Amino acid sequence: MVQISRRSLLKTGAAASVLAATGLPLRAEAKRGGTLRLGLAGANTSDTWDGRTHSDTYMIMCAYGAVFDCMTEVSASGELIGELAESWEASADAKTWTFKLRQGVTFHNGKAFGADDVIESLNMHTAEGSKSAAKPIVSAISEIKKVSDHEVVFTLESGNADFPFLLADYHLLMYPAGQIDEAIAKGIGTGMYKVEAFDPGVRTLLSRVDSHYKDGKAGWFDQIEVIAINDASARMNALMTGQVDAVNRVDYKTEALLKANPNVNIFEVTGNRHFTFPMLTALDPFSNLKVRQALKHAINREEMVQKILLGHGSVANDHPIGPANQYYAADLPQNSYDPDKAKALLKEAGLEGLSVDLSASSAAFAGAVDAAQLYQASAKAAGVNINVVQEPADGYWSNVWLKKPWCASYWSGRATEDWMFSSAYASGAPWNDTGWENARFQELLLSARAELDSSKRRDMYTEMQMLCSTNGGSVIPMYANYVDAHSTKLANSGTIGNSFQMDGSRFIERWWFA
Repeated sequence: MVQISRRSLLKTGAAASVLAATGLPLRAEAKRGGTLRLGLAGANTSDTWDGRTHSDTYMIMCAYGAVFDCMTEVSASGELIGELAESWEASADAKTWTFKLRQGVTFHNGKAFGADDVIESLNMHTAEGSKSAAKPIVSAISEIKKVSDHEVVFTLESGNADFPFLLADYHLLMYPAGQIDEAIAKGIGTGMYKVEAFDPGVRTLLSRVDSHYKDGKAGWFDQIEVIAINDASARMNALMTGQVDAVNRVDYKTEALLKANPNVNIFEVTGNRHFTFPMLTALDPFSNLKVRQALKHAINREEMVQKILLGHGSVANDHPIGPANQYYAADLPQNSYDPDKAKALLKEAGLEGLSVDLSASSAAFAGAVDAAQLYQASAKAAGVNINVVQEPADGYWSNVWLKKPWCASYWSGRATEDWMFSSAYASGAPWNDTGWENARFQELLLSARAELDSSKRRDMYTEMQMLCSTNGGSVIPMYANYVDAHSTKLANSGTIGNSFQMDGSRFIERWWFA
């Protein structure tokens, strides 16, 4: 069995017939023991173990990266490997996928894992009333058939060469069939760590599971304590004073202090994370294309990269495909800061002297309020009055995002273009945070997904990026590197994942005390 890289998978597609996944590599230098203390931003008092609702780092790391497992996993090196799936194969048209499941796996309550758990865990995302962000992924499955306790066959509505990658989505956690409500209430998964205590928005305590299928390959700490520290200054101070062993989202303003501390290391990777200002395009004035285009020319992107990211990133172009994606279209015409062009567009729209509210909070991303204020200043030259509304961090994702007409937000990006577009740009997707509808884009989304010719896929994804950039409802000024920090007491394999922050949100499994 071999590891299949994203590029290899997309290049060969289903024509390769059999696609297999291997386990994690053995790391001889890793050592077992100790309690890892994490100080994380992204916690809310409304947090639960329901993967359908997870939208920020705290619960993603606790659930996806510790307590639960998915079918597949994107490794630190970007390879697609099996987690609860042991291997998979596809039909020639990438429409039918057969997965063999890992045997001998049990949930934390002792129930054996099998095909029924896969079926029920996925179907919950399309149940009536579900607002799961993974609904577009599961909705594309027309049938899930149980062949045996350890084999399932997925029939898709149309071919999708990326399908095994989609099953690594952090929302698609595996729960015990017939016990899902209890599992959500108590945090019962098949992961390396089980829940000992959970105080939403405050603290989570986990302990290592013995006789786990990843033994000797991952999961080196005996216990995990995850502390919610949404305030950036408090989080950095907790690391520098030794109260925690690692933190996410380094505050760029205090980065020099962290670097000067001999007990702290900063780790930075370039991924597909992008900071955004999504507009609800069904609401005025954002329903007007010329207004959206004007606002894209009213923002000084270079200034934001320098002043908000302090250089830890790069200018973006109002589409969500990042520099780590295979089909990133770097040569598209750049939406530049052009106040005169913005003014002209607003005049054409009959909305000269436009006044709009922009909601922002540190919950959206570090420096979001400052970024909104920079936007406010640059837009004045275009005759746009942006009123920055500072929102509380707690409850931001439930009370502001998807609800307020214009707000600050962020996306981690995804390993494949289809995964990103399907999550946030597909028509009717629960996390389509602009509600943008474009017939040509939706046509390309379906065509590119089933296309196995890489050059044709590239052309389609390039056009889709162009449509987002010129017509879409989100202002995306910058790609942001993942900048996190840890105690020098900690070690890792030397390869740090860039699919999400904190080593692909798998820090708990992949790191150890040196």
